[in-house]
Amino acid sequence: MTPRLTWGFSLSATALPLLRGLLTAGTLDRLATPPNGEHWQSGELSTLLQSEWARSNAFVVVGSCGAITRLIAPLLGSKHNDPAVVVLDEQGRYAIPLLGGHAAGGEALAQVIAGQLDGEAVLSGSSSSQGRLALDAFGAAWGWRRGRGDWDGLMKAAHQGQPVALEHDQGNGRWRQLRGLTGLQQDPRSSHKLVVGSQISDACSWHPPSHWLGMGCERNTSLSLLERCLETALRDQNLAIEAIAGIATADRKADEPALLALAQQHGWPLRCFRAEELSTVPVPNPSTVVAAELGTASVAEAAALLAAGPGATLLLEKRIEQAAPGERGAATLAISQAESQWAPQRGTLHLVGSGPGRLDLLTPDARGALAESCIWVGYSLYLDLLEPLRRPDQLRSDGQLTQERERCREALELACQGLTVALISSGDSGIYGMAGLALEQWMALAESDRPRFQVHPGISALQVAAARAGAPLMHDFCTISLSDRLTPWEVIERRLKAAAQGDFVVALYNPRSQGRDWQLERAQELLLQERPESTPVVLARQLGRDQEQVSLHTLAELPITDVDMLTLVLVGNSTSRVCGGRMVTPRGYPGAELQ
Repeated sequence: MTPRLTWGFSLSATALPLLRGLLTAGTLDRLATPPNGEHWQSGELSTLLQSEWARSNAFVVVGSCGAITRLIAPLLGSKHNDPAVVVLDEQGRYAIPLLGGHAAGGEALAQVIAGQLDGEAVLSGSSSSQGRLALDAFGAAWGWRRGRGDWDGLMKAAHQGQPVALEHDQGNGRWRQLRGLTGLQQDPRSSHKLVVGSQISDACSWHPPSHWLGMGCERNTSLSLLERCLETALRDQNLAIEAIAGIATADRKADEPALLALAQQHGWPLRCFRAEELSTVPVPNPSTVVAAELGTASVAEAAALLAAGPGATLLLEKRIEQAAPGERGAATLAISQAESQWAPQRGTLHLVGSGPGRLDLLTPDARGALAESCIWVGYSLYLDLLEPLRRPDQLRSDGQLTQERERCREALELACQGLTVALISSGDSGIYGMAGLALEQWMALAESDRPRFQVHPGISALQVAAARAGAPLMHDFCTISLSDRLTPWEVIERRLKAAAQGDFVVALYNPRSQGRDWQLERAQELLLQERPESTPVVLARQLGRDQEQVSLHTLAELPITDVDMLTLVLVGNSTSRVCGGRMVTPRGYPGAELQ
């Protein structure tokens, strides 16, 4: 299956910088520009659209809705096959899903783009306007594939307030908690049915990636033999092909032409395991012949189980398919069932820095990641601050303040299941946030079990505190956390001494809590050994929130009892000074000249 691309183009050259930003962010795969570099000539855009329409996933176009409608009108076919078309204005204020809002993912794409551009997605579909779940679209972010069924009839019934039956047979069942389902009339007896599972059904079905094919074959086995073996197995199990997550085999078969062709044909990953890995998996049908040749007693069954993740079971024990007339080779096939669903190649883990709390201090990059994710994982306070941005089709998973490892583990497991997940920290995720811990856990996974991993920067408390105070970070500075939960106090004290001797401006994170009420006073003592008592200090508490407080003090008269874990302490260096209620650290020391 050839990857379907998302194109971007503009009716005028002035909007190209806007589209280049989306290309850099990875939202667009290709950017079409006029051949002469300035303006599209008559017929050039029509030729481009005609050549790319059927093999594209979406088009993001800057221009008027009327002009774009006339441009694409001759190409329109079926709502189930046409690509999405999202229209932007030249300033990027509005993203309008003109075509393919549900079936092609136009609404979801418009929401992501609006987040990245700090704009607004203009959604006119009935599901969006009524705050209901788009039953025919929401599953894509959960890693699912849409199956057969009368989707038009289901959506019309939901729009008209008729009852709908919801069934869950396989995959991650947390979708039943989505707010978008609360306005939906539900009745298990309804003829309008939505099923989430792996079986072939006449009902409208979403199929989670819950099954893996384990395949082995002789060298140069015919593709038609593999296709027949697969078709027979799926039919015997009444298993939808959309429920297959991928193919697994031995690494010696990584270049087998028929296996590669079958995987490409269906858009599946081909996972290859070493014989040493396969040989450790207990299987019901080991083979001494295979063991003698490959160093493992099983390929199909063992590979299927390994690929399907923790807790996998065999749905279908291996079967052997021989060549028909005109074919070559032989093949074995086994099918495993994941404990829930397991497709790391479909999943994405976004590490989102939510800033200090105010939504206008959230970066557009972070907004785009939040818009794309179906589950937000984070500490309850941070999720509460972001709650106005959460849509009815997005779930939140609240964690406790001290359970960072558990939150990382949950988010990573969801991404391995094929979901698009946002793991949220306050400030910047890479500064005393979750990015490092999550990345360590990601690195511990086998390479083929790693979902996509992306860190999205946020505005840190250090930056906001500096902005509120004036310009205290004009020279070298450092940050030190006074929390000894993860760092021995001896190490923290050594760093404080070095910062004091180096005359750095110092930002102190996690300065004081009920269980750690002496460390800040000790830090004050160490800093006073190297700099004047009059050194200015900023106390910045609850930055970016309604209770924000910023005050200026001296190092000698620091009101330690006023400081808590919601406070950032910013200590100037020997040249820092205060004037007119503002703190500044000069760019250079006395006697130095700015070059």
